[in-house]
Amino acid sequence: MNTPYEARLMRVLDYVYANLDGDLSLDTLADVAALSRFHFHRVFTGMTGETVAAFTRRVRLFRASMALVQGDDSIERIAGYCGYGNPRSFVRAFQNAYGMTPEAFRKRGVPQPELQFNERGAYEMYDVKLETRADIRLAVIPHIGNYMNVGEAFEMAYTTLATRGFSPQIGQMIGVYLDDPAAVPEAELRSFAGAEIIGHADIVSPLQEVQIQGGKFAILTYQGHYMGLAKAYAYLFGDWLPQSGEVPRDSPPFEVYLNTPQDTAAEDLITLICAPLQ
Repeated sequence: MNTPYEARLMRVLDYVYANLDGDLSLDTLADVAALSRFHFHRVFTGMTGETVAAFTRRVRLFRASMALVQGDDSIERIAGYCGYGNPRSFVRAFQNAYGMTPEAFRKRGVPQPELQFNERGAYEMYDVKLETRADIRLAVIPHIGNYMNVGEAFEMAYTTLATRGFSPQIGQMIGVYLDDPAAVPEAELRSFAGAEIIGHADIVSPLQEVQIQGGKFAILTYQGHYMGLAKAYAYLFGDWLPQSGEVPRDSPPFEVYLNTPQDTAAEDLITLICAPLQ
């Protein structure tokens, strides 16, 4: 069941993502939430486990990290549309979060493992294992559009579950990706962002229930910024699968996140790509 404050927090999350270059002060966000500015921060932190400042800084800098490696906008321009009017303060905040300047981050690009030949002369890039897993019940928020922008849906799903008191029943954070970005226009990409639910819990709007059928899976372990996941998918489906003799099930792949950008450096993020097999 919805809690009285759930809709207020959802408005705040939507507003932050839509206005990264705008006024995200406590007073402004308190107005968005329609809560007293004297109590808003305590409510937000108590319900999400994160201060407003930490949340807005994390979202702004993660958006900046994607802009640095996806495009060629100047650092000053990126700083501006990510909410930093002073480029120096942006550089300082980015370096504190990522351990390097924005210029160094852009020059490095998305780190990728070097191609290595094994003794058989075949490429080895990622660790892939075969595992049998049980059915998984998910509580999710649907997302349409660029998969790199699915973070807002994860924020909404996790916050909704937390405000409903389901934290003890939340398992792994999982994203289900229904379309291939190489075959479907970016604006039409469909995905679900949420978490495994352990035990019984009533999943009601705005959450949706998604069932992942258990069985045999190919599981690839990827480490690094989410921007590099496309290359891991290419390896799994374009190299490993054809050579494995396995046949994929008529079911979409999903990702399991063993940690999150909330408390982990981008290069240390661990993602499991799970492909259902017959």
